[in-house]
Amino acid sequence: MTRPYTRAVAAALIAAIPAGAAHAQSAYPTKPIRFIVPFPPGGGTDILSRLVANKLTETLGWQIVIDNRGGAGGNIGLDAAAKAAPDGYTMVMGQTSNLAINPALYSRLPYDPVRDFTPVSLVASSPIAITVSGKSPHKSLGDLVAAAKTRPGELTFGSPGNGTVAHLSGELFQRTAGLRYIHVPYKGAAQAMPDLIGGRIDFYTSSLESAMPQMKAGTIRTVAITSLARVPAVPDVPTVSESGYKGFEATTWFGVLVPKGTPEAMVNRLSTEIVKVLAAPDVRTRMQENGGATVKTGPAEFNTLLKSEMAKWSRVVKASGIKVE
Repeated sequence: MTRPYTRAVAAALIAAIPAGAAHAQSAYPTKPIRFIVPFPPGGGTDILSRLVANKLTETLGWQIVIDNRGGAGGNIGLDAAAKAAPDGYTMVMGQTSNLAINPALYSRLPYDPVRDFTPVSLVASSPIAITVSGKSPHKSLGDLVAAAKTRPGELTFGSPGNGTVAHLSGELFQRTAGLRYIHVPYKGAAQAMPDLIGGRIDFYTSSLESAMPQMKAGTIRTVAITSLARVPAVPDVPTVSESGYKGFEATTWFGVLVPKGTPEAMVNRLSTEIVKVLAAPDVRTRMQENGGATVKTGPAEFNTLLKSEMAKWSRVVKASGIKVE
């Protein structure tokens, strides 16, 4: 009688383990989650991160603490996240520049995007706008290309800075179209816009969001955007792909990651809840108004994109010869 009883007790204890584990998982999170934003307050990455954090708090009651760690093109914030405990209570908002471009741009980085992080979910994507002055004779991308071919090495193109997604998008198009023009780096759109409007540079590449105020004012014209499909915010603006360069794509994307080693159950829970947030109508509308779009993917899809984008931008950086020490 003793053995059957012992076996029954053991079986009951074993059966109880999954239930206990499930309860622990459902209880997550039990304390505030730190959300590292690797750029200063007020910028596009910060605004997007707060939108996601506030929505998680609103719908789930989660406490999300924003931790702005700006500097070095996003490298400082990513490094802080990479070194954080992989306990499910630290996440970071990465983007094209600090995840896919910086590994090729900088001779040394304190983190490795693949080795040190686990992707959770992509969040948003926004195209680059190729813009000219509202007074420019170039009415289309075709006009701009024709001018560049007529005057090789003479046209000037501005960007928000060396090594930015906008700069490298311009470099990528230059090689795709077989053109040569002169790059003029600025320290952001605020510095570049007066020169673009005044015709002191021939064209400018920047995020669609930063270009939209001047587009609406009529002082600049966007001749093409770099996403594969047109965006609702500017439905009349064609893509580079449909303007004769089929398949051309260069976007700024944003995604949430956690330190490598974070328990899979927590990664999946974070991913599930973030995807739900991105599906909310008010979140989608907010993104579209600023020229972007929500992008909902799980960890596996984000991981595939990350590796693909790192390879793509590494080739562009190498071809352009740009390096940051």
